[in-house]
Amino acid sequence: MCLGPYSNHSRTVDATRDVLPPTPLLLPAGNDTGSLSGVYIFQSEHPTQFPGDLTMAHEHTQNCSDCSELSRRDFVRTIGGAALAVGAGSLTSSAVAAPSAKSTAETTAAKLYGSLSDAQKKMVAFGFDHPLRKKISPNWAITKPTIGDDFFTAEQRVLIDKVVRGMMSEDGYDRVMQQMEDDNGGFKEYHIALFGQPGKGGFEFELTGRHLTLRADGNSVEGAAFGGPIVYGHGLSNPKKQLYYYQTQAADKVFKSLDAKQAKAASVGKEPKETAVLLKGKKGSFPGIKVSELSKDQQQLVLATIKTVLSPYRKEDIQEAMKVLEAGGGLKTLNMAFYTAADLDNDKVWDVWRLEGPTWVSYFRGAPHVHAYINVGLKNV
Repeated sequence: MCLGPYSNHSRTVDATRDVLPPTPLLLPAGNDTGSLSGVYIFQSEHPTQFPGDLTMAHEHTQNCSDCSELSRRDFVRTIGGAALAVGAGSLTSSAVAAPSAKSTAETTAAKLYGSLSDAQKKMVAFGFDHPLRKKISPNWAITKPTIGDDFFTAEQRVLIDKVVRGMMSEDGYDRVMQQMEDDNGGFKEYHIALFGQPGKGGFEFELTGRHLTLRADGNSVEGAAFGGPIVYGHGLSNPKKQLYYYQTQAADKVFKSLDAKQAKAASVGKEPKETAVLLKGKKGSFPGIKVSELSKDQQQLVLATIKTVLSPYRKEDIQEAMKVLEAGGGLKTLNMAFYTAADLDNDKVWDVWRLEGPTWVSYFRGAPHVHAYINVGLKNV
């Protein structure tokens, strides 16, 4: 049973039953631009570290000598002139293009910030450009206090829970709460930080812990879905019991549709470093088979996989992610790779797979258990 920590909401999550939850695909809109350059600090899984100890972090710098800029002209042309090839009724133009400062998660995060004492702010509030916001790891504490500590008041814990609800779909919230329970003793054992100040430039809420990084930034980081790279996972080694196995099932439908020549092109040996999720831009080289070389029916299966990967999150983030994908040239600019060295059940349902293009990386490393990354943006934040 998956229980919301500070409310009466509950729902059972069955990883083997809850397959391919429905998610709307939303029409791209807007005109964010930016060059594909930047720095992120990446860190592989190891025992939890606090902000004062970044000695085990690895800094990956991309100077983009092999990347091209996505110009405003490119962006306007792709958004104004094209939409992804999807079935009728799957697009809607009525929703907002991206989260804003007025979105539920962001307004709640602003209330949380306003409730903090000066002593609390010294521990969990930072300037918007603080390097902690640019660090990503499958297992780390962004600040020392846990949500369940006496450091936070009961009212503040309720607000934190509401922020997380606001970032997720209903199914996604249930899954992430179950994952936190399974992997680290529950929501109370995770950590939060706030960057910037509400109404004064950029402002972002971030939650981290074992197998999880979530962000709500109200589009403070323009052209970056989710406000930057996010992480999800699950510590069970039995793939069929993993909370996100339904995503591998969606990817497997793509692989099962391939003919022998296509399967050979899509199959890759040893997987890359799991935190190798920097955006490479239009001149990047991507592993696996080009989606543009697939049939229309196969492309629809790739699109269904993308929708499945995005399904745990709120509609505003889904819409922004699809908008950014389209700005990078759309579905046909992606490659899809299956890493055949990893097969936990020896069933040729590949547990590690990757979708990547100029503005998109979704990397599902499902062996020995799930560490998954999403980085969607016009630039590396």
